[in-house]
Amino acid sequence: MAACSVEELLAKAEREEAEKLKSITVHKELDVEFDIGNLLACDKNRIESRDFRGQKKEDFLRSLARDNTQLLVNEIWKQPTERVEEAIVVKLPDSVTPLPREKPPPKPRPPTKWEEFAKLKGIQKKKKTNLVWDETAKEWRRRWGYKRAKDDTKEWLIEVPETADPNEDQFAKRVKAKKERVAKNEFNRLKNIARAQKIKIPASVGRFQDRLPKEKPPKNTGKKRKFEPLIGNFSNEKQKQLDMLNLMDSKKPKLDITKAVNKQMREEDREEAAAKYKKGAGKKGRKGNMSGKGKGKGGKGKGGKSGGGKFGGGKPGGVNLEGGRKEANLGSTEDFKPPAYTCVCLGIKTSDWT
Repeated sequence: MAACSVEELLAKAEREEAEKLKSITVHKELDVEFDIGNLLACDKNRIESRDFRGQKKEDFLRSLARDNTQLLVNEIWKQPTERVEEAIVVKLPDSVTPLPREKPPPKPRPPTKWEEFAKLKGIQKKKKTNLVWDETAKEWRRRWGYKRAKDDTKEWLIEVPETADPNEDQFAKRVKAKKERVAKNEFNRLKNIARAQKIKIPASVGRFQDRLPKEKPPKNTGKKRKFEPLIGNFSNEKQKQLDMLNLMDSKKPKLDITKAVNKQMREEDREEAAAKYKKGAGKKGRKGNMSGKGKGKGGKGKGGKSGGGKFGGGKPGGVNLEGGRKEANLGSTEDFKPPAYTCVCLGIKTSDWT
């Protein structure tokens, strides 16, 4: 019993293994049609209804799909092969079965201005290698992008050119120049797209076009003027003209009393200050001297009479400053009439000088 059971188990395991690893050879009554370019296989063999009903539908369909896929794979490996980076690939032929498209095929992209110029001058594009030798790092690095060779953004010291301003930040200048180059490239790219699509802005600026689902209405578009028809209701036009005339007659200029009074007072003060200045400038031969040595009478100075009035304790006749400094002779306080702007700067009212 034990021996029989072991043999049955081994036979069962062999059947399961054979079921998993089926042969690559599949027999069909009618040959399957292949379109290797589209990886398409068409099986025109008839399906027996007894086989379809005799077993489970999923198992039957799975077995049929497996056999047809095996035939398609066998046909693929009959095509020429080549090795690409340690991998064997198959070169597929052109497709035979025309497949329908939802949309028309895209049109070829129109050339840019540079491509047209290069074609006119016969300039051919040269393919550059991705790696270049970096003398500073002593290693091979990428030509562009992260950790590229000759990366000037990693420099901690920049030499200031002789013609440049010594106080100018060279790091900020380099960053600004890069932003300008990026913006210029983006602008040129958008110009090429607009030129390729022949975009023209309509006079209505899209006012009559349908908006997108989440598009916000434009702001500050202005108001369009509305004109009345030339031929129509004349009574309405007459009423509008009368309303305009009534509005013009009813408007009276507003008088700001405070502003007018202040303006008049400023003009009077200006005229009075100018008159006093002319009167003081006309008098010559003033007495007194500004120079002084040591202490004098009342004004702490010597040489001429000391300044009196509001400037000194002695008799009027001059202005002596502390320390005996020599200043210009301003004459007596009675004759000295400063201009209006001098009074304002010193913070002294005009009445204090009289």
